[in-house]
Amino acid sequence: PRLNQKVPGQEKPKQPVTKEDEVKTVTVAPSAMFFSYNSQLGPPYHIILDTNFINFSIQNKLDPMKASMDCLYAKCTIYITDCVMGELEKLGQKYRVALRIARDPRFERLPCTHKGIYADDCICDRVAQSRCYIVATCDRDLKRRIPVCPSCTLPIASTASSACRRPSAHRDSRSKPEKLQPNPLPG
Repeated sequence: PRLNQKVPGQEKPKQPVTKEDEVKTVTVAPSAMFFSYNSQLGPPYHIILDTNFINFSIQNKLDPMKASMDCLYAKCTIYITDCVMGELEKLGQKYRVALRIARDPRFERLPCTHKGIYADDCICDRVAQSRCYIVATCDRDLKRRIPVCPSCTLPIASTASSACRRPSAHRDSRSKPEKLQPNPLPG
């Protein structure tokens, strides 16, 4: 018989798969995450606004551009996704001021390629793909979903000013959330 032919009766018995033989999938850390420090996060900061952050900034009479610059002490580029615009348009006449603020020419638009207008999924996907964004939100559910992606901080609108939360990579899932310390606003 030839070498490549199988001879009946000489087949090797299959061995059971052990834990050592199992294939392990390890997520590859991005090259910008050197020792869990994100080198892509730096001035000018890229901030994605969420729908409820725009509403809270209206309630607290904060300009999102000025508040983010006061919070981060650097130049900021603010982005609004098509999903956020869709959510604001869907909310109707009651939120027309928020829609007018979102259409500000200082804010850049990020086009969405997915179906639907659910902004939380869109924002989480964007932050997971490119870790250069800071997410501005007051939504508890979105804050819980973002820590899957380490390296992004969350500016949060409080009653008088904006405050920043530390990157989520340093938090333990069982620990209590950190208290927010508002940055003092000048004069």
